Amino acid sequence: MSERGVDQVISQQQVVHIIDPSDKFRPEKKEELFRDYTAKGTYFNRVKNTYNQMHTKQSYDFAKGKMDYWMKFDHGEMTMLDALYCLNNLVDESDPDTDIANSVHAFQTAERIRQIHPDKEWFHLVGLIHDVGKVMACFGESQWCVVGDTFPVGCAFADECVFGHRSFEHNPDFNNPLYSSMLGIYEEKCGLENVIMSWGHDEYLYRVLRSHKECSLPEEAYYIIRFHSFYPWHTGEAYNYLCNNKDREMLEWIKEFNKFDLYSKADPLPDMDELSSYYQMLIDKYIPGKLKW
Repeated sequence: MSERGVDQVISQQQVVHIIDPSDKFRPEKKEELFRDYTAKGTYFNRVKNTYNQMHTKQSYDFAKGKMDYWMKFDHGEMTMLDALYCLNNLVDESDPDTDIANSVHAFQTAERIRQIHPDKEWFHLVGLIHDVGKVMACFGESQWCVVGDTFPVGCAFADECVFGHRSFEHNPDFNNPLYSSMLGIYEEKCGLENVIMSWGHDEYLYRVLRSHKECSLPEEAYYIIRFHSFYPWHTGEAYNYLCNNKDREMLEWIKEFNKFDLYSKADPLPDMDELSSYYQMLIDKYIPGKLKW
């Protein structure tokens, strides 16, 4: 996409989609009510449809193809903050907990982390940018291969995935002997870095940052960004047989991050304009300049 095209994407995303502006805060929500994937949830039909398409179409070959396509990084160049504001109108169709724009959720997450970990500024920044890979949807990608929980492809689908392993029964890999065993194409304890994950915003942002030579985030940050949506593992304790020592060490960081990513969705709506100067300072320090998307 040309520079002009990127500007058009950004300009189209400037109106933030939030709840009734007469309400100052979102309703308080008990922690046990988050990630409700039953028919009782407000957004059940939307969420169910998104995961149905994801689990049907996200095969090993599909994920590899999307990786090859998006890792050309030829959709344009823009700063991290500009990419974040592209999410001003993006409501995650896989999220059962909220209908606010992802850019708002980004500031909610970052501010929660900042409150509890005031000395870890790189962690604040991770909270802000963790979902920026969803910019793929702003470039025209279908949400079912952008948002939602991730899972390994190339091996058996775990029952800890949203809606269970039977939700994959129409996936071309479900009964493929090469991919349907516990290990599939992988070796035990091979390490998650050697596993192909379903394609989504986690992997995309991770790859964008790794390709940006000016990025100076610590390894913990990369790991959080790459695997924060891998709920079947970090929350469901599935796929541990693929993990090595590094995965197990980094797991604690992902679990810590998850507290802020998930439960901040009921927090007060942040003043993004007021906060932007602080986070721009962090971006200038850790991820300066324009990135290729």
